[in-house]
Amino acid sequence: MNLPNRLTMARIFLIPIFLTVVSLRVPYGDYIAAAVFILAASTDGLDGYIARKHHQITRLGKLMDPLADKLLISAALISLVEMHRLPGWVAMIIIGREFAVTGLRSIMAAEGTVIAASILGKLKTVTQIVAIAALFLQEFPFDASRITLGNLAMGLAVVFTLWSGLDYFNRGWTVLKKGGI
Repeated sequence: MNLPNRLTMARIFLIPIFLTVVSLRVPYGDYIAAAVFILAASTDGLDGYIARKHHQITRLGKLMDPLADKLLISAALISLVEMHRLPGWVAMIIIGREFAVTGLRSIMAAEGTVIAASILGKLKTVTQIVAIAALFLQEFPFDASRITLGNLAMGLAVVFTLWSGLDYFNRGWTVLKKGGI
């Protein structure tokens, strides 16, 4: 297994560690959880960079990398909802978008078409990671009367999540229409 795939697998293996730290509710647990989350999230950009730079892109990596991303982000969002730091509807928008885009990708793959990642998708990922980390690092639960860095970052993450999803569906629909679907 090459280094990029090992990094992807490390991200997956860090998820149960992250969830364990979150669930234990130990002193400084939120900070430890944030550190584990940031470590896991940092492997996302790194594995892709190494794979492209050293021509180590594999089918396993193409399958596991997006799965690892979705598992990590979903686990963190659900944890934040459980901790009352994030409204459930925000988590549902983000997770729902991932299911919808994955479904579209499956349809397009069956048609032999792939749409390249866009800068909006990358901004979505970065804002989600920053927002999640900030919400784990804040000491108070989500409260509409308090504007915190985590709340602002999550608002931005939702905007980029929706915008990138709409962009992906727009580009996908254009391609599929040309193919007669």
